[in-house]
Amino acid sequence: MFDTLTKYWKLHKVAILLSALGVLLYAFFAFQLVRTDFPKLLGLFTALFFIYLKLIQFEKWNLRFLVGMGVLFRLLFLLAEPNLSQDYFRFIWDGELAAQGINPYLYTPYTLIAQTDVPIANAQVLYDGMGSLSARNYSNYPPFNQLLFALASLLGGKTIFGSLLVMRTTIILADIGILYFGRKLLLYLNKSPHLIFWYFLNPLVIIELTGNLHFEGVMLFFFVWALFLTAVKKWLPAAVVYAISIGVKLVPLLFLPLVLKYFGLKKSVLFYGSVVLFCFLMVVPFYSPEFITNYSKTVGLWFSNFEFNAGLYNGIKLLAVQFDAKPWELIKTYGKITPILTIAVVLYCTFFRDTKKITVLLNAMLWVLSFYYLTSPTVHPWYLIFLVTLCIFTSFRFPIVWSGLAVLSYFAYANETFSENLWLLGLEYALLFGYMGYEIITVWGKKVFFRKN
Repeated sequence: MFDTLTKYWKLHKVAILLSALGVLLYAFFAFQLVRTDFPKLLGLFTALFFIYLKLIQFEKWNLRFLVGMGVLFRLLFLLAEPNLSQDYFRFIWDGELAAQGINPYLYTPYTLIAQTDVPIANAQVLYDGMGSLSARNYSNYPPFNQLLFALASLLGGKTIFGSLLVMRTTIILADIGILYFGRKLLLYLNKSPHLIFWYFLNPLVIIELTGNLHFEGVMLFFFVWALFLTAVKKWLPAAVVYAISIGVKLVPLLFLPLVLKYFGLKKSVLFYGSVVLFCFLMVVPFYSPEFITNYSKTVGLWFSNFEFNAGLYNGIKLLAVQFDAKPWELIKTYGKITPILTIAVVLYCTFFRDTKKITVLLNAMLWVLSFYYLTSPTVHPWYLIFLVTLCIFTSFRFPIVWSGLAVLSYFAYANETFSENLWLLGLEYALLFGYMGYEIITVWGKKVFFRKN
């Protein structure tokens, strides 16, 4: 036994030491970091990203070790309060309403808090925590996500900590599911199964999903599962699982037209019909005449009112302001144009790419979503996790680079006005576009720089 441990230590001592350092840094991140301390945040994230790269470099064939480290890093956040996002207050608020049979799409927190008998445990704490912007708008979280919030409320014992624990456990289990189905899909594509660890050990994934309770991971679990079922041509189960993915986050809607050639016309019609049917069944418990109006109004705000960590939009705004354009008018106009351009890109990939092949289909999904985020006025760091997931099934790795650079956008949290530093954003996108251009030239030139499969 001792000889075995000694031999293991000699073979893996660098990775073990890096992992031990990672445990300390993640624990410090979870319990000691305040998001306004940008230098500390940047330093911690940079160190964790370096550890992430080195662990995969040294231990990429050591499945048990990397799985164990990925799970351990996540468990360190289990008892911590999210420190980079306040969205979880709204998750719990919506969950409390849904658990009591109250439709969360019909009432804003601002309206309910004015009542003397607010039917929500810890109502004032949740209301103050979510912030005025969230409090004055209707919920924008899709129906299946609301069911998960309600489950957290029911199992959480009417306490904030209990709800956090249930949600965090759900997200960790979803990540393990992504690991499972992601490896199966990689093997089906004849790619190295170790590539899944570009997702599973990514600090942005661990910090933003497990740490800050964003449900992109749950959406991605169903999405990757649906991708695997799609790859093996099991269209009906794929449609059910894909619909659930949409029911957590709406982003997978972007890719529906792309499967037209892959399944063929007849099966595609059945696939689309099944997705619509199961999405409708998820909406039924929440449906009312006001549902569509309230929900579409809230979702529309993301295209025409908010801006954060934007790439192309910030460049256009800087130029437009020079010609006396008004920023508050520009974003409304821009918000109407970008969905049209995104739809145009989707249609181009649908009809002019050979998406009968699963590899081409996955590449098309990657580039459609990349275009959408590169042109969007709002790109929160956790949005990029979808790109990280997609890229591991292709030869491109620029989303992994972007996931490391996105930490620069957190500078906005370092001041009370949440104002962004355009120099830092400029650096982020300059490095991103530089690496993306390099990959386009080398990957399409049959040279893979980041890692050969």
